[in-house]
Amino acid sequence: MLRGLSKAGLGTLGSLRELVELAGRHGFRSVELDPLALMEECGEEEAKQLLQKNGAVLASFGLPVEWRTTEEKFLEDMEKLAAYAAAAKTLGCTSCCTYILPSTDEKAAHFMAVATRRLRECAVLLAEYGISLGLEFVGPHHLRTRWANPFIWTMDETLDWIDAIGEPNVGLLLDSYHWYTTGLGAADIERLLRSQIVHVHLNDAPEVPVEEALDNGRVYPGEGVIDLASFLRALEHIGYDGHVCQEILSSSPPAGTPDELAKRSQEGFDKVFAAAGLNA
Repeated sequence: MLRGLSKAGLGTLGSLRELVELAGRHGFRSVELDPLALMEECGEEEAKQLLQKNGAVLASFGLPVEWRTTEEKFLEDMEKLAAYAAAAKTLGCTSCCTYILPSTDEKAAHFMAVATRRLRECAVLLAEYGISLGLEFVGPHHLRTRWANPFIWTMDETLDWIDAIGEPNVGLLLDSYHWYTTGLGAADIERLLRSQIVHVHLNDAPEVPVEEALDNGRVYPGEGVIDLASFLRALEHIGYDGHVCQEILSSSPPAGTPDELAKRSQEGFDKVFAAAGLNA
């Protein structure tokens, strides 16, 4: 598994270049960022050299298409998706991800039908560039009733939806926080196929009742109550050899400089990977 770093949990960064350099300095082998923005910031050749110099590859990028709202907005964003996919391919990235909110103000059946078509269109376009689409179920209880109607929030429901979308390059973005807040265990990961997982996020939860764990209340790996050792061992068991990227969402910026926070992240990864009996 390749340890990865994202902006989430590093405070205020001055540039994407800084993120890549922090990854290299603290032993992370991949970064999660917007490939088009990196190329606009650095230029194509310099972006490639920056990644190579810091021993990092581009792990994944967020789906830049708003598939949850109007058809007009969806079509507008779809016109831009090819440019993002082309930039990702140029930089060697093969993963794009999006999240599924667990409730919606739309009628759930209608929303499901529309969203299935839209995500299928995204997956078909991404496949032309050799990119897989990861869908992330979102587990925190407070979001299940945030909007009027319940929607998808479990791994099994997400797998069913992936089957309905029906494209071979669609799979799971598995996040340790959502794994924890939906009551899953190692056995639930071990029944998956390696091919069903596109990408992985790693973070931890504070010591509060699981029903009170907030989506933006996450802590650094090894500083909370999630059994991340069993999470990682289960991934190892099924042969997952992809990226495991930090994503620390918090209600206020963490204290410390980006370099200090990257070091804190490195130490957290070291702790939980060692607990799992896994090498760096």
